[in-house]
Amino acid sequence: MAVTLTPLGRMGRDLQRPECVVVAQDGSVIVSDSRGGVSVCAADGAWHHRPCPGGATNGVALDRDGTLYLAGIDSGTVHALAPDGTTRCVIDRFEGQPLGAVNFVHFDPHGRLWVTISTRVEPRSRAIEQPIPDGYVLKVEDGVAHLAAGGLCFANEIRFDPAMRFAYLAESRMGRVLRMAVGPEGTLGTAETFGPERLFDGAIVDGLAFDAQGGLWVSEVTRNGIHRITPDGRAQCLFEDPAGAVVDFPASIAFGGADRRTVFVGSIRADHLVTFRSSVAGAPMWHHL
Repeated sequence: MAVTLTPLGRMGRDLQRPECVVVAQDGSVIVSDSRGGVSVCAADGAWHHRPCPGGATNGVALDRDGTLYLAGIDSGTVHALAPDGTTRCVIDRFEGQPLGAVNFVHFDPHGRLWVTISTRVEPRSRAIEQPIPDGYVLKVEDGVAHLAAGGLCFANEIRFDPAMRFAYLAESRMGRVLRMAVGPEGTLGTAETFGPERLFDGAIVDGLAFDAQGGLWVSEVTRNGIHRITPDGRAQCLFEDPAGAVVDFPASIAFGGADRRTVFVGSIRADHLVTFRSSVAGAPMWHHL
């Protein structure tokens, strides 16, 4: 049966660069905030800002204890924001050097924190304008960072299948998704293209999310599209809006709602989220288990 995606409407207003969306187990919606920290929509529908050092937040990850981990793309840092509001810097350097443009943070099913760094080039837009293979991925385990993958052209979101067989990474500049086998100690194998070699000519991929059937959802920003790649690598365009009438620059995808069939889409250009209804549920996240 074909998967379908139907626009529902908008959520929130006056949000500040809601690039990344995370849906907590209690249904609250957490989005990145350019002021530092996050904006949170509680169950009663009220939004509030939770500040944190680190400048504009790009990616957001939620630990099971309620601690948020925030990727500061301008500051090149990862900060932790505890439920009581206390903060700490998790990492700001690797092997003695500044990290670069920290894009995304993500927990795998074993609780290891993964950090993607898009590029060390300044301004970082240069690594979108031309292929510069200096992006990389760090694995942070027991407080120690390890290089997991390198040579990437603007590394963006990373996800893991529930069985932890593969890591999937959006390589934005190349317009494709890479897949790397996961070793027994959390090492990553050689990268291979998953799905099309390029989603289409000129594509720039950004956000990733798994559904409960094993499909990998991919956001694409030049045509404002949402695509789905089946487990056997076939790509389907679920929604596309080149004029930006419904969604402009879809940067992230998160499933939520009681049945996990509400799809929340974030954007660096909008002051709100866009919501959709999916015919298939999203896969549970680390903080839902």
